[in-house]
Amino acid sequence: MNATVAMILALAVGTYAFRLVGPLLHGRVTVPARVQELASAGAVVLLVALLATGALTEGGAFAGWARPAGVLTAGLLAWRRAPFAVVVVGAAVVTAGLRAAGVG
Repeated sequence: MNATVAMILALAVGTYAFRLVGPLLHGRVTVPARVQELASAGAVVLLVALLATGALTEGGAFAGWARPAGVLTAGLLAWRRAPFAVVVVGAAVVTAGLRAAGVG
């Protein structure tokens, strides 16, 4: 067995163990409310960071103004509770329109 297969198996076992621990410890471990609040805030921060890097960068450089404008459009449409298809198409139309206009 080579090192790559060993690492894949180790990651698979670790992932399964994390998934198994939740149901096994449910009701046995009490997590304080403050820790739950911090975990929720941490999840939001990670998602915003992922959104920012995906929307603003491409290949380690600024992606141009069209992509952030499309992401902003999608965010506004989602905030207004538009259907998912409208959110996706709206973002694509704004991004494509700006790129066609040469905004990039």
